Amino acid sequence: MPEQAKSPFSIPNIRRYIAFKVLFNSRFYYPVFTILFLDFGLTIAQFAILNAVWAATIVLAEVPSGALADVIGRKRLLVFATLTMVLEVGMISFVPKSDLSLVFYVFLINRILSGLAEAAASGADEALAYDALKNQGNPDDWGRVLEVLARFQSLGFIIAMSAGAALYDPRLMEGFCRFFGISLSLTQEMTMRFPLYATLVLAIFACAATMGMEEKNPAQPDDTRPLGWIPRVKQAFDLTFKAGAWIFKTPFVLSVILFGMLFDGIIRMVITLSSQYYRMIQLPESLFGIIGSTVALLGFVIPRMARKIAEREAPVQGLWVTAILTISGLTAMSFFWPWTGLIPALVTFSAMYFNGFFVSFYVNRETASEQRATVLSFKGLSYNFSYGILGIGYALLLKSKRQALESKFYLADKQVEPAMIENLTFTESFPWFPGTFLAGFVFLCLVYLFFIRNRISK
Repeated sequence: MPEQAKSPFSIPNIRRYIAFKVLFNSRFYYPVFTILFLDFGLTIAQFAILNAVWAATIVLAEVPSGALADVIGRKRLLVFATLTMVLEVGMISFVPKSDLSLVFYVFLINRILSGLAEAAASGADEALAYDALKNQGNPDDWGRVLEVLARFQSLGFIIAMSAGAALYDPRLMEGFCRFFGISLSLTQEMTMRFPLYATLVLAIFACAATMGMEEKNPAQPDDTRPLGWIPRVKQAFDLTFKAGAWIFKTPFVLSVILFGMLFDGIIRMVITLSSQYYRMIQLPESLFGIIGSTVALLGFVIPRMARKIAEREAPVQGLWVTAILTISGLTAMSFFWPWTGLIPALVTFSAMYFNGFFVSFYVNRETASEQRATVLSFKGLSYNFSYGILGIGYALLLKSKRQALESKFYLADKQVEPAMIENLTFTESFPWFPGTFLAGFVFLCLVYLFFIRNRISK
């Protein structure tokens, strides 16, 4: 019998799991994510394409990474994920801005590597921690582990968002240096890389955390799983397709995932572009991190509200709450009100928390335990597929808008800065988000009324 630990946090793998999750996800460049890409010389359209590539990489690598964990081990897959994080952050930290073609291809490789790292870490980290708790402690303590993890992740996210935006602001950094008696002249060209350097340090520490993990529960000789990596990859795909078939045969779960895909894809795209939106509503960049921290604090409040709705009301009530918040927030954001435009942004982002809770609540409630993980994996695949498709569509729209604006200024014989064209392209294309959401929502409602509801009633 394994020696019982007094506390789950006395188990090394549990502590390292929490450290890994915090270090891997708390990235200092998140509050300036969009404008960081633009300040490197990329366009909004290229940014959208790059994030579509990121989502597609996760979709393609998610299932094979699970089989790979069985073949090479979960710890090795986690080490691979953190080493990949070091590489992908290091690449863009030191890439020169002089060659825009080089910058684009380096960021393209960065997005592919980032997607591979996300897929590799998905599930393997939790499996290592849970197995350690099961072998050395009490698996009933898993809830305590998740609770403490959520607190540390929120704290790490708040610190990274606040510090990342401050590091990006040259005036704020100059004032910080003067406070300590250091006289420095900083430019945006210099400080734009500071959040990347800080994230690179976190990546190195995350790598150290995974290397210290122990994998004490290898497959036994009588393991019923197929031998060889090709059969295991095939088995992983078979399980995913089986879960997909069950979803399509279960109308309620299918409806929840379809609506969840729509909400997640649209809102996540807007969140990805949030730093450019903040710049357009005249918010100083030093506040971006504080705003990100405020959004993170919504995660402490909204889940409790969502739980009350889910437990007391019919599922359609949660759908309407999320839909009203989304369409009202996106529509109001399209006006780009100076400063006050932050309010509809917070409304929109709050809808993301409601959507995440409702989808998780209903899918877990309806899914049998033996296929829960695979169904949730399928949900994740569908979400990233939706995000990627929307990203490609938005990139094509941006390209069209940009070309139209360039032609307009050329015919009017006006010379304008490229940054001005990018800003105009962004503001004129933003109504695409509420329009696309409304069209998609109406379409899914019709699909539900005429095709899915009858199957539920049967």
